[in-house]
Amino acid sequence: MTTIEARREDPPKNKGGMVGESSGASFKRWGRKYPFVRYGLPMISLTVLGSVGLAHLLQGSKDIAKVKDDNEWEIIEERKALSRTGPIEAYKPRKISLEEELKALQEKVNINDYEYKKLPRPTDGKSGQQ
Repeated sequence: MTTIEARREDPPKNKGGMVGESSGASFKRWGRKYPFVRYGLPMISLTVLGSVGLAHLLQGSKDIAKVKDDNEWEIIEERKALSRTGPIEAYKPRKISLEEELKALQEKVNINDYEYKKLPRPTDGKSGQQ
């Protein structure tokens, strides 16, 4: 039987001289050396990505509301088309003038019939009790 001798090589050394140092350790060193990488970058990325995500969600809700409104308008238009004499329960606004509204308000409230009433002052109640 033949034996095969394998050459054993030393693991490669990094700049720090540590054998087998993982890339995770270098990131930890970055966090200690540069605090922006550890605290600032995640904070800014969360803020930006959060605003983009919220904008996407809001746009989706606006699209759904628009589709819903469009469907309601289509139903109303179909009802108008189905009636022979015009739209069903059509809105017919009255012609209203400011003078008519003033007369209606004056009929409800009589400004010539009033009565003077004295309101108690906050200091009157305290002086009367002592």
